[in-house]
Amino acid sequence: MERQQVKNESITSRDVDFAQWYTDVCKKAELMDYSSVKGFIIYRPYGYAIWEQIQSYLDKKFKQTGHQNVYMPMVIPESLFNKEKEHVEGFAPETLIATQGGKEKLDERLIIRPTSEVLFCEHYAKIVSSYRDLPKKYNQWCSVVRWEKTTRPFLRGAEFLWQEGHTVHATESEARQETLTILDIYATLGKELMAVPFLQGRKTDKEKFAGAMETYGIEALMYDGKSLQSGTSHYFGTGFAEAFGISFQDRDNTLKPVHQTSWGVSTRLIGSLIMVHGDDNGLVLPPLVAPIQIVIVPIQMNKEGVLEHARALADELSAAGYRVHLDASDQTPGWKFAEYEMKGVPLRLEVGPRDIQNGIVVASTRHDHKKANWNRSEVVSSIPALFKEIHHEMYQKAVNHLQSHIFPVANIDELTKAVQSGYAKTMWCGQQACEDKVKELTSATARVLPFDQKPHAETCAICGKKATKVIYFAKAY
Repeated sequence: MERQQVKNESITSRDVDFAQWYTDVCKKAELMDYSSVKGFIIYRPYGYAIWEQIQSYLDKKFKQTGHQNVYMPMVIPESLFNKEKEHVEGFAPETLIATQGGKEKLDERLIIRPTSEVLFCEHYAKIVSSYRDLPKKYNQWCSVVRWEKTTRPFLRGAEFLWQEGHTVHATESEARQETLTILDIYATLGKELMAVPFLQGRKTDKEKFAGAMETYGIEALMYDGKSLQSGTSHYFGTGFAEAFGISFQDRDNTLKPVHQTSWGVSTRLIGSLIMVHGDDNGLVLPPLVAPIQIVIVPIQMNKEGVLEHARALADELSAAGYRVHLDASDQTPGWKFAEYEMKGVPLRLEVGPRDIQNGIVVASTRHDHKKANWNRSEVVSSIPALFKEIHHEMYQKAVNHLQSHIFPVANIDELTKAVQSGYAKTMWCGQQACEDKVKELTSATARVLPFDQKPHAETCAICGKKATKVIYFAKAY
C-alpha cells in the first residue's frame, strides 16, 4: 500500500529553490550548524554519524589493501610548504597562516594544512632508504583548512573532514596501479554503501591536482543536473620525490627516486547523499549509511503494554545488529512521522494497541512511501531482504537519473543546452583553448575523460578540428 505523501512545509521545494532546499535539509535534519566563523561548520551528531559510516567502510577497505593509518601535524613551516613550487602555486591563495604563538610573533609563519603532501614527503625522505622499505602506504583521517570565499555546508568549507592517502613505491607501474585501485575503492563505496553511481575517469591537465602528473576522479550527478567531484586519486610520478629527496637504493645498487601517489575523499560525500537521494520532505538515506536504520513509533503510548511491547521490539532489533531508535517522547505520532521522514530514516515501525492485539507491526519505507502490515514474529527476519531491496531501488533510480542526463553532443550549441541539465558527452580535440572556451561560454567545466573512449563523432564539438578524446562537460559545485 502506498501512502499519500504530505509535503513538509518547513522545507523549500527542490524545484522552487534547490539551493535553499539543500540548506533547509542540512539545518532541519540536524546534520550541521553554523559556527561563529564563516565557513567553519559544526558537525552535529546525526551528520557526523553519516561520516562515521563512510569512514568505517573505507577504513576497512584501506586496511584490506595494505594501508596503515598515521597522523601528521596540522601546521606546516612556510619554508617546507614553499619547497614544491607547483604545489604552492595551486594552494597559496587558499591557505590560513599562523603568525603568532601566545604573545610572541613566530620566527617562521606556519601554514594550517590545506593538504599534507609536503609533510608526508618530509617524513618519507627520513624513513625510506632501500627497496626493502617500500612500498609505504599511509593514510590519515583529519581536517584541512582552505580559505574559501564562497562556502556551503559539506560541499565547500573553510574547514572540512577527509581522509588523505599518501604512498611511495619503487616502480611507476606499482604506483599507477595504486592510483587506480583507490579509484575503484571509491567507486565501490558509492555503489555498495551510498547507492550513488559515479562517473570515473581522468582529469584534464587544466583540472588535475597541482603537482600531479595525472589525476583521476569520481563525479556524481545531483538532482539539479550539476556535477559534484566526490573524490580524487593522483599519480605524482617522481616530482615530489625529487623536490624532497625521497630516494632509495634499488636491488641493482643504484639510487632512484620513489614513485608517489595521493588520494582522498571528504565530507563532500554527505552533500552528494543529500542531493542525489533527497526529496521535498528531506533526506532519503540508504540503509547501510543511515545513522538510524529503524525508528519505532509507539501509538497511544499511554495504553497499557504499548511501550513495553515497543521496547521489546527495539531490543530484539538491536540484538540483531540494527541501528534502532525508539521514540518514547511526548511528541505526537504525526510529529514523529514527519521528523524521521525528514531525517531520511529508511524504515519506520508503528506499534499500537490494535496492532499488538492483531499480532502485527505497521512498516513504512521512506524511499517509496509504502506502508504494509507485518506479522510481529517475522519482523527481524524480514529486514535483511527489505534493506537489500531499498538499496537496490535507490541505486537504480540514481543510475537511471544519471544515464538519462548524459547527452552526446556534436556542436557548441548542443553542448550549451546539455550542460543546463546534465553532462555533455563531447568529442574534443584535446586543446585547452577549447576547454577554456566551453567555460567562458557556458560556465561548465571538464569533469572527466571517461575510461570508455568510444567516439560518437569524428570532429571536436567546440572547434570542428579532428577529435582525439571523449570528455564530459558539466556545471559543477
